[in-house]
Amino acid sequence: MTPLTLTARPKGGRRTAWVPTIVLLLGALYCLIPIAWVVVAATKDRSELFSTFTFAPGSGFFQNLSDLTAYRDGIFWRWMANSAFYAGLGALLSAAVSAAGGYALGRYSFRGREAVFKMILAGVLVPSIVLAVPQYLLLSKLGMADSYWSMLLPSILSPYGVYLVRIYAAASVPAELMEAARMDGASEWRIFSRIAVPMMMPGLITVFLFQFVGIWNNFLLPFVMLADDEKFPITLGLYTLLAQGASQPALYTLVITGCLLAILPLIGLFLVIQRFWSLDLMSGSVKA
Repeated sequence: MTPLTLTARPKGGRRTAWVPTIVLLLGALYCLIPIAWVVVAATKDRSELFSTFTFAPGSGFFQNLSDLTAYRDGIFWRWMANSAFYAGLGALLSAAVSAAGGYALGRYSFRGREAVFKMILAGVLVPSIVLAVPQYLLLSKLGMADSYWSMLLPSILSPYGVYLVRIYAAASVPAELMEAARMDGASEWRIFSRIAVPMMMPGLITVFLFQFVGIWNNFLLPFVMLADDEKFPITLGLYTLLAQGASQPALYTLVITGCLLAILPLIGLFLVIQRFWSLDLMSGSVKA
């Protein structure tokens, strides 16, 4: 028998393994430090905000929350409700449109399919800032400017969502299963709604999350479309508060507290949706 020999590990191996870990930790700190500052600053009252150490907790969080709620008869919560409406309904409609479009492009063969797909890819590359003014002019001609529709309609079609679902549908919905369903007499709509959609659910949840976060954090579109502050989302509402803070420094504490409250729904949504990701990915689509 040939004796076993141990291969010496390179001396630099262990040291090299720490490099990506350190890089990731630095990236995490870069992302988390501003959030930590917002959390701490939201606990400070007006006198503590600029006079105490940056990361020293204050004692005015509940007073800030009370002042924010009382500001203009609670318009902050109206802005939060508007953001939830725009982001929730817009993301839901966008996921539905992406499901239909991506499924058709991924599972059907028809003339012009590749041309349509290339146009969608081109749409992914177009920055949203380029489309803001044309969208405003178009909706203004239709009499929809400064309305809820002016926020919802531009959010329904997501080129990246259609692209993502197309890739996911081609990989997760077997053609053999579709043929078997047709042989059993299932209509194309039934195949899509009862078979394809459950299989594509992790991809659709991803599209929903991306669209929800994108619409919730969108500033340019409401800035261009809306004039009535009763229809403002949270981003534009906090911007108006910040702009007034130049002449009324007391509003800075309200802005910071509002920023903290504005990120809580996104964190909660991600934690809830992460559970559905895990369940859908573990369940699989086709079992042998």
